[in-house]
Amino acid sequence: MKTSLYHVEGDKIRCTACFRYCLLSRGQSGFCGVRSNINNAIDLSVYNMPYSFNIDPIEKKPILHMYPGTNMLSFGTTGCNFACAYCQNYDMSQRRKAEGLHCTPEDVVNLALEYGVDGIAYTYNEPTIFMEYAHDIGIIAKKHNLINVFVTNGYETDESMKMASEFLDSMTIDFKGNGNDNFYKKYISIPYAKNIYNTMKNARKYKIHTEITDLVIPEVGDDLGDAEHLIRNVIDILGDDTPISFLRYHPDYKMSIPYTPLETLIRHYKLAMDMGMKYVYLGNVPEANYENTYCPGCKALLIKRSGFNSKLINIDINGKCKSCGYDTKIIIKKNRTVLN
Repeated sequence: MKTSLYHVEGDKIRCTACFRYCLLSRGQSGFCGVRSNINNAIDLSVYNMPYSFNIDPIEKKPILHMYPGTNMLSFGTTGCNFACAYCQNYDMSQRRKAEGLHCTPEDVVNLALEYGVDGIAYTYNEPTIFMEYAHDIGIIAKKHNLINVFVTNGYETDESMKMASEFLDSMTIDFKGNGNDNFYKKYISIPYAKNIYNTMKNARKYKIHTEITDLVIPEVGDDLGDAEHLIRNVIDILGDDTPISFLRYHPDYKMSIPYTPLETLIRHYKLAMDMGMKYVYLGNVPEANYENTYCPGCKALLIKRSGFNSKLINIDINGKCKSCGYDTKIIIKKNRTVLN
């Protein structure tokens, strides 16, 4: 499938989907393995070829402040522009060739409608590498009142984010190791993390609902100074009401470092709260008090969570606290698509 996120440079082409900006000779594939120079244009080999589907609660993304309690049709393809040494989905993401089922954009949307979900989540591997496929799905999905959600490493270019703005409703930007540059170089094969802040700026520009996660990896990616830098950038770019979740790492793929201690995550939680963030969460841990949403105005419990299940307690359909009227800006699902 020919694409549009590239430009010609002499006898080569430059892929503009992600910040790697791979310069490709004829027949050469980018780092992701699925965007290749075929006849001096980018060919996307995973177009129409998702590798895995699942029905997930939106909280699993995690998206906590948009459509709580709803379900998403989640899917991903093979390939990725990162090489995370601890990847949970390495069988998909590190597979540098196109494999999967044949599903057109119309097929994907019809599947979502058939299962009665509220949206489509592009996840499991990095959706930016199949941006044109996601775009074509997303445009159709919007016509059926389905939301579109990216779970992304945040390495989108300006060109890629402009395309995403045509269909994307929400994104979770996943930082790793508190955004430490040395961590990104050693464990992800990315020179630095600063480009991700540009994606955050574009998300604000295009008014895409954005939430932040940070995978805290003990010993090599849990420095509180790095966390403070990350939190400060989130506040400065997106605002102090941006949801941020600190996630427990577990050993997988090539990394055998033990699980993140709960105490380490709590220190990150307290740091973010002390810096003025209004909505801070811990993920992948069974600690209910760190999963719930509380009103920044009166501290009332608004949303009670257990695992990936959410129960609206003290919040109205407009996202306001029923006790004090504080506007949380949480987006509550008002209508569902009725299938004929």
